[in-house]
Formats: sequence, C-alpha cells, structure tokens
Amino acid sequence: MGRVLPPNDWTARPGLALLVRALGAEEMRWVGGAVRDTLLGLPVKDFDCATRLRPETVIDRCRAAGIRTVPTGIDHGTVTAILEEGPVEVTTLRRDVSTDGRHATIAFSDDWQDDAARRDFTINALYAHPLTGEISDYFGGFDDLAARRVRFIGDAEARIREDHLRILRFFRFQARFGGEADQAGLNACRALAPALKGLSRERIGAELLALLALPDPAPAVRLMAEAGVLTVVLPEAQARELTALERLINAEQAENAPPDPLRRLAALVPAIPTLAEAVAARLRLSKQQRARLVCAAERKDGDAADPRALAYYEGLACAQDRLLLAGGGIALLKVWEVPVFPLKGGEIVARGVAAGPEVARIMRVVEKQWVTEGFPGMARIEELLGEALRSNIE
Repeated sequence: MGRVLPPNDWTARPGLALLVRALGAEEMRWVGGAVRDTLLGLPVKDFDCATRLRPETVIDRCRAAGIRTVPTGIDHGTVTAILEEGPVEVTTLRRDVSTDGRHATIAFSDDWQDDAARRDFTINALYAHPLTGEISDYFGGFDDLAARRVRFIGDAEARIREDHLRILRFFRFQARFGGEADQAGLNACRALAPALKGLSRERIGAELLALLALPDPAPAVRLMAEAGVLTVVLPEAQARELTALERLINAEQAENAPPDPLRRLAALVPAIPTLAEAVAARLRLSKQQRARLVCAAERKDGDAADPRALAYYEGLACAQDRLLLAGGGIALLKVWEVPVFPLKGGEIVARGVAAGPEVARIMRVVEKQWVTEGFPGMARIEELLGEALRSNIE
C-alpha cells in the first residue's frame, strides 16, 4: 500500500460510514478539501465524494439506505446527501467536453484520472479510499502539499481558460497553503488577468471576500497587485491601500480580533464614502455589507478619542472597523453593550414643553451630553434635562 490518510476523527463517523455502505466502497472516494486538510493536520469542515455511479443511481442507493438527497447540481453530476454530520456533495466522475471560461460542458466518466485532470490544483486532486485510506495521486499533489506549493494541474493557462475564476482561487490557495509562489501559475494568472472582466461581479466578490477572510492574506494580495490581477478586480486598491491592509491585519492580531473580510475590504478602498458605495454596488454586496463598507469609509482622525461614543452613534461593528483601520485599540468595546437612551419625549412634554420640534431638540441636547459624560444613569439624565429646560427658558 502507498500513502494513506493519517488517523483522523471523521472517516468512521456514523453518517459518512452509512454513505460508504450505500454507495459501495469501491465505487467512491473522498476527494478535495477533506483529504488535503487531513494530510495537513487541519480541521475538516466539508466533505466531498467522487463516484463512478451515475446521479440517478446515487439517489436510488441513498434512498434505499434512508439517506435524503437533494439534486443540487444534477445536470453536472452532483447530488447532495444530507447526513447527520452535514451535507456531502456526491459527484459522478466527469471529464470536460468544452469550456468557455465560465461554464463547462461535461461528460460522465468511470476513470478516476479523468476526474482528477479537470480539477484546478494538484493539492485538490487527491483521492482517498473510504475504507483503507489509500491515496490516489495522479499529478503529484502529495509532494506539492508537502512543499506548500500551489500548482495548477497540467498547463496553467489551459486550466485558467476553463474557468477564469481560477485566477483568484490561485491567490486564495496561495494565501492559505502556499510558500513560494509557483512561477508558471503566477505567469499564467498575469497573462490572463484581463479575462476576469468577463466573470459575474458576484463570483468575483465572493472569491475576494473568501481570500480576505483568511488569517493573513496580505502577502497574496500584494502578489495579486504585482501580477496585475488586483487592478482588474479592485482598481481602487493602490500602494497606500496595500499598506493599510497590512497595518489592519497587524492591529487585528494585536487586539485578538478575528479576521473580518469586509473590514479588510474597507482597508483596500480609499476612505471616500461615494467610492465605497460604488465598490459595494460593483461587487454586488448585500445592503448590510454596503452600509458597513460606507460607514468604514467615513472614518475620521478623531474616531479613537471616545470609542464608546463612536459605537453609540455608528454601531458596534462600524466602530470596531474604524478603530482597527486607524490602528487603534478596541478593548473598551469588547465587553460593552451599546446602551439605549432611556429618555422619552413624553417625559419632556410632561415638563410643559409643547409636542413638536422643540421636544426633539431638547432630546438631542440631553442625549449629546449623556454620551459625552459616559452614559450616566437616570438620575443624571434628569439633572441634564432640568438644565436643558432652564436653558430653554432663559
């Protein structure tokens, strides 16, 4: 026997073992991230299965075993098995018939190497027998994984022409697994970077955020810039913004703040709200993401003077974004809940002020002082209200 999966906690899980029995151990292999991450000693979150069985047979066998399935991509051979451990994508072996950089026409195959040949990187084309753990490696992925080398299968330009998004995936995998960048892959990404313009903005946005969510994507992002890729997908990010990203990541690490892709995207966009709005629209971000990106772009030099006041007026997430982008600390916000201003307009009316704009003005005066004083209790608010009312009379 050759190389095998090291001992792990997932191959014998009840749901996965049931799927193996349903499909037949000789008809399936674990493939992709689960195999790669197990070899690296990393936690395994997602499971993918390749099989020689046709999709309809997969559905029939799973039904007979009591496993519910969803035909998530049945035209391309993918059926999702719903297991106790979570969903598992079961995909029939395939080979490409034709590609256009966005979509592929495929044909089913019963050859494991055919299936491996259509994958992107060698480290993602490792197959493991579900019972013995023996690894099938058709393109040197095992050695590339040991060397921390992200390498396209076969001709790099050919792989990219099959799916232009693989350019961004190259840099994402480089950020996660890579050491020194594979020169052939880097040259292919540089040569074909303009092809990214033909992809949907949603796909680019999702891949960019996935890259920025990694622990330290800054070296890979700088490599993207040097290869002329970043200017295609995010032309707003120039040398100053690359430095801002590096500074932000240092601040996150110093403050034990988890990686946040949207905050990091904000670092790569100049602090101009209208520009942030345009980037959010171009990348098809959600309304909530767009609002947060714009709020981060409204950052000012004085934001760090009173972090809790900033959080009160702008929201906790935006305040943390602005403080970290400025290189400041967020310790005051970590165990603090933004309070609700307890004074109601009716209490001001009860003091003899006619309902209308004057009530709102007095509320704003009291609220501003309440925030300035660090959110004191109701007794102090009553005092502040009294002061505001006396000032109003005078």
